[in-house]
Amino acid sequence: MPRAMGNKLRLLALAMLLAGTAFGQGRCHDGYGTPGCPLSRELATAPIKPVFTPTGWKTVALDHITFVTPNYRREAAFYVALMGWTLRRNEGNEVVLDIGDWGSAVFRGAPKLRAAAVDSICWVIEPWNARAVEAGLRVRGLTPLPDNDGHGFESFHVKDPNGFDLQISNGEGLAKARKTRAMSKLPALLTPPFVATGWKTVWLDHISYNAANYKQAASFYVNLLGWGTTYDEGSQHELTIDEIGDIIIRGGNPNNRAGLPPPRRERIDHISFGIAPWNADAMRSALRKRGLEARVDTAHGGDIHTATYKSYHLTTPNGFDLQISNVTHDTRLTVSNVVKPR
Repeated sequence: MPRAMGNKLRLLALAMLLAGTAFGQGRCHDGYGTPGCPLSRELATAPIKPVFTPTGWKTVALDHITFVTPNYRREAAFYVALMGWTLRRNEGNEVVLDIGDWGSAVFRGAPKLRAAAVDSICWVIEPWNARAVEAGLRVRGLTPLPDNDGHGFESFHVKDPNGFDLQISNGEGLAKARKTRAMSKLPALLTPPFVATGWKTVWLDHISYNAANYKQAASFYVNLLGWGTTYDEGSQHELTIDEIGDIIIRGGNPNNRAGLPPPRRERIDHISFGIAPWNADAMRSALRKRGLEARVDTAHGGDIHTATYKSYHLTTPNGFDLQISNVTHDTRLTVSNVVKPR
């Protein structure tokens, strides 16, 4: 590439970062019947037949998110220092961290991977009766695989329409363990990469999940786990996970007769966590001092200081796209209100 062209591209990339990159924007935000969103509003947002009848189950807690990563110790230590997560367990080939008192993260070693990825997510549902839950899964065409610890924790793994590993449990696992005090000191194998920020992770802003057919995936989770709906934009649908957080399911629209395009990136491409206290300038400065690049995301452009939705994207030591935002439980629908087509 000629040097002049390379310089222009770098300047363009810098300008996009300064202006605010619209990571959360759907394809239809700027209009229907456009190259990015070729369908009419009526067709783009038309519902599909539910994938199956509702189970009546309710998602009441996040048990854990499982990350597989080339260097799990380094990745876990990064989240401890940056996000204020605390060590729960360090054994075998995994590290378990508490995300405040509302979630847990499991980091497992996968040396052959090039970058960290979300391997599965475990949710706690109610009511729980192992036989009834298994029967409910089977009658809906799913193949449940039991995963119990012999000490009260019961769960099943199933595959969602995109092949993602979904685990549902009875709440006797890490959700229960978080009620007891975690370890106060990190072992030598988890040396922090920099001085702790002092930030707290207070909310699951959103999971960004790319599916081949976003309407099918949304229907699956709504009817299986009782998640709530906000809006169907035509290329994505934000769902509420009870009092736990939100998820944005993006992907192809089955009402498009031209066919379903491949997802932008398969499965979960990033997770955004609400951080407190939030101060855009102080946080950017803190990130730079720790050698981290802060990529602005205000959902639909705009200044990081005045936009309703304020966030930064970071790259973790093992290459995962981590997002931190100003969203809390009380402002949980900020993203949907910003990117919803007018």
